[in-house]
Amino acid sequence: MSDKVAVFIDGAYLDKVLQEEFNSPRIDYEKLAKWMTQGIPLFRSYYYHCLPYQGNPPTEEQKERFSRKQAFFNRIANLSQFDVRLGKLEFRGYKEGGTPLFIQKRVDILLGVDLVLMAAKQRITHAAIFTGDSDFLPAILMAKNEGVIMTLCHGVMNPPHEELWKVMDQRLILTEDMIQQMTRA
Repeated sequence: MSDKVAVFIDGAYLDKVLQEEFNSPRIDYEKLAKWMTQGIPLFRSYYYHCLPYQGNPPTEEQKERFSRKQAFFNRIANLSQFDVRLGKLEFRGYKEGGTPLFIQKRVDILLGVDLVLMAAKQRITHAAIFTGDSDFLPAILMAKNEGVIMTLCHGVMNPPHEELWKVMDQRLILTEDMIQQMTRA
């Protein structure tokens, strides 16, 4: 089998890195995926996230935020060799001080299932994951056991979990120079 790489993007982690480290630039997701492949032919890119929470009934602000995010996800899904996988954002009450608490559900398992399935079916030889979350460790270890070379892509100020960093075969840090090359006009 010739080399093929699948790109897996944890959208919430990417949002945090872009916001906190680079002042929320508008990036070209195809260029991000190309950087993550490191020149290995792309099998497919997968983007994982959740639509914003809407109450029942939703407020006008919630409807507007939901609509904007849905349009954004549709644009990503229309990119060449991109799939969007959506989990669900659940309201879990309030933090101290009255701030609402929302939790992403299903996103991690969607990514883990996709990674393990592609590894087990030998569709890919490499996987590049943009995340910082150690919840992916079991899936990563299974993929490595199937012979997949794993690359971790991450930010600097939002470093990945130490255990995650250690098990990866290769690591790429998103820098200001890379962001400049990926920024959309």
